[in-house]
Amino acid sequence: MYAVVATGGKQYRVEEGQTLQVERLGEPGESIGLEPVLLVDGGEVLATPSQLAGVTVSATIVSESKGPKIDGFVYKSKTNNRRRFGHRQTYATIEITGINRS
Repeated sequence: MYAVVATGGKQYRVEEGQTLQVERLGEPGESIGLEPVLLVDGGEVLATPSQLAGVTVSATIVSESKGPKIDGFVYKSKTNNRRRFGHRQTYATIEITGINRS
């Protein structure tokens, strides 16, 4: 059985016991619930909101880490307008603890 969950504007295919990196969701050690978009259980596929009403996907935040640094530069000609900036995204490593149907 696996599920497709939506978090951080992206969708991930998850199975129980799997670890993955998603955008920051909370502090390490917290238990969170993820929103299921699709559930496949053998040959049965649940995809509509009414079918997914009883499905829960639970996870635990294991750790946090930072992604690669992105350097940016904005330049506008003829105006002496220049700006440098950097960004480093924070990610949470989560472990899927359960996919439950009721």
